[in-house]
Amino acid sequence: MRKKERGELFVKRLSEHYPTEIICYLDYDPTKPYELLFATILSAQCTDERVNLVTARLFQKYLRLEDYVQAPLAELEQDLRQINFFRNKAKNIQSTAHKLLTLHGGVVPSDVEALVALDGVGRKTANVVRCHVFNLPSVVVDTHVKRIVTKIGLSTQTDPTKIEFELMKILPVDSWTATNHRTIAHGRAICKAPTPKCELCFMTDICKDFQTRATRTTRQKKQASI
Repeated sequence: MRKKERGELFVKRLSEHYPTEIICYLDYDPTKPYELLFATILSAQCTDERVNLVTARLFQKYLRLEDYVQAPLAELEQDLRQINFFRNKAKNIQSTAHKLLTLHGGVVPSDVEALVALDGVGRKTANVVRCHVFNLPSVVVDTHVKRIVTKIGLSTQTDPTKIEFELMKILPVDSWTATNHRTIAHGRAICKAPTPKCELCFMTDICKDFQTRATRTTRQKKQASI
């Protein structure tokens, strides 16, 4: 099966099993897009649940971009101390707040290149902002997406950026954002790490990883019976 065909089946199966609404797992004020930007920066190598606990207090304390810039860095670090790599992330958030004010008039840009020029912002973070804040088609390669598309056989890459560009060629543009969220939902519900619930999965017939493991198990059983 070609990747394009496998990708079309992947999108179709997800759409049949998961709702159409686009869910953001990070809490933020929609009138303050920079809050989603900061929350996504904090979510690197940290759970969304932990980030939401921390930002619930952070966003009440720092009401404007100026507040992040003017705060002593040591104080901002302490506000983020429950987050992995909090010192580096505090520095990035403060620097990004400054750049948003001085380079973008306090407005979060929608352009990928402008976003990734901000400290602590990679393509994943940029695409999260683009799809939620600006409703622009974006492929977000987080840990769930990376794991699942590799298992399915849509990519053999390990670098998230390479996976992103590969998926952009395989998946229909109008499906990008919805497929991101449905894949994440599938990763949370069924295709979990490290132990996927394959017995509940509706994609085993197109999943290369499942088929490889099933073939190996069958071969081992035959060898054991000899």
